[in-house]
Amino acid sequence: MTELANPEQQLRDTMVQRLIEVGAARDPRVVAAFRAVPRHLATPEVEVAKTYEVETATITKTDENGVDISSVSAPRIQAMQIEQADIKPGMTVLEIGSGGPNAAYLAEMTGDGGRVITMDIDVDVTARAERFIKSTGYENVTVITRDGEHGAPEHGPFDRIVATVQSADIPPAWTAQLKEGGRLVVPLRMRSMTRTVAFVRDGDRLLSDGFEQCGFVPIRGAGENRMRLAVLHDEEGAEVALRLDGHPEPDTEALRAALRSPRMEAWSGVTVGGEESMEHLDLWLTTALDNLPLMAAKIEARRRGVVAVASPVGTPTLVDGDSFAYRRSRPTDQEDRYELGAIGHGPNGRKVAERLAEEIQAWHDGHRGDRAHIAVFPAGTPDEHLPVGRVIERPHTRITISWP
Repeated sequence: MTELANPEQQLRDTMVQRLIEVGAARDPRVVAAFRAVPRHLATPEVEVAKTYEVETATITKTDENGVDISSVSAPRIQAMQIEQADIKPGMTVLEIGSGGPNAAYLAEMTGDGGRVITMDIDVDVTARAERFIKSTGYENVTVITRDGEHGAPEHGPFDRIVATVQSADIPPAWTAQLKEGGRLVVPLRMRSMTRTVAFVRDGDRLLSDGFEQCGFVPIRGAGENRMRLAVLHDEEGAEVALRLDGHPEPDTEALRAALRSPRMEAWSGVTVGGEESMEHLDLWLTTALDNLPLMAAKIEARRRGVVAVASPVGTPTLVDGDSFAYRRSRPTDQEDRYELGAIGHGPNGRKVAERLAEEIQAWHDGHRGDRAHIAVFPAGTPDEHLPVGRVIERPHTRITISWP
């Protein structure tokens, strides 16, 4: 009689196959790590099969307001970051933001000769991580309860630092504790938009070597830097708001009134495929346009006709005084092909929509095949030492987004 396969291993194998199909896991060693770690043990309160769904993140803690403050990231996101980190056997790796499974994946990658330090500010989170690490038998993982802002100098320097929390800035300790030529992978928030960026240390600078669109819970502690919301529509269940991240202070009341005014459309003539990501276009728009927050809207707001798009992450929205316009697409007569444009509201809604559409055209004509370069310089670096492009000022750093 043939012995039945371990059902949990079957779930892992299915997860890995899906990760390969979507391009999140490419390195054979990453594939092997994800096949080996019993990630379901980190969240025993969750149905086992659900923990192996490649797009499912498991929320493990919320604050008093119901805001998610800790999670075990979705397998696709974890694999994507570990691929970015380029982990080699024998490395010393610092993980900022604990959960358990990610540290185990890193431990598999570094092997018996490597070390993984995983840290979190929240004792509940690190206690959960410690239980998981103990239950899975990884002896090369050390769990620390501490504010990640300061790193773990007593365990450094590090070959790799992997942050699994969204950060708006790069603390000096992270750069200082990273070996020259080492890689920092961090979900970096830039003008409301978050990308997990793979940086390589070059002296006191960090230079990008690729990035991916992502979503993470924000960092807590000394580095906390939450976005503000400007609420444009507060109907329960159909809320619409602008996510502000260093953008000029809006005239919220004027924009609320604008949202109630008729829509005005402007179309760019630029088309995209239905599965084509807008992540590079949106980075271009935030580089080129000064006042471009993201508009977050509940699905019900779209259903009720308040806005034409609904995204919990947010849609790029150009604001100009008492008017605004947000990116939109519409079907073309070609199958699975959509034209990009803008929907404007307010006294100058059409003009603002046309301006946004013009910038979409500029991206298509000059940068559609390009990828942005992101760099991090210490605060106080003179302008003449920065590349040409968008400069984002943070307490510790000056972050630049530039294009070929």
